[in-house]
Amino acid sequence: MRTEWWVVVAVAAALIATTVVLAGLLLVRLVRTRRLLRDAGIPVENKVIFWGALIYLASPVDLLPDPVLLDDIGVLLLAVRSLQAAAVSAGVARRR
Repeated sequence: MRTEWWVVVAVAAALIATTVVLAGLLLVRLVRTRRLLRDAGIPVENKVIFWGALIYLASPVDLLPDPVLLDDIGVLLLAVRSLQAAAVSAGVARRR
C-alpha cells in the first residue's frame, strides 16, 4: 500500500478509537443521569435539555455525518453535564 493509504487508515482508526472511548464514557454517564432524573428537585428545563439531546442523537439531522458520532456524543455530554450541575445545585447529588 502507498503511504497515503496508511495515513488514511491511521486517521480512520484514531476516529473509531475516539468514538468508542467517548461512547463508553457516555454510557456510564447516561446510567448515572437516569438515576438523577428519577430524583426530585431537578428543574424541568434541565430534564428537557437532556431529553432533547437524546432526540438529537436519534435524529437524522447532524452537524457531522452519521458514521462520525462525535457531535452526537458531545451534545449528550453537554446535556449530562448541565443536568449534573442542576442536581448538585438542587442538593440531589454531590460534586466529585
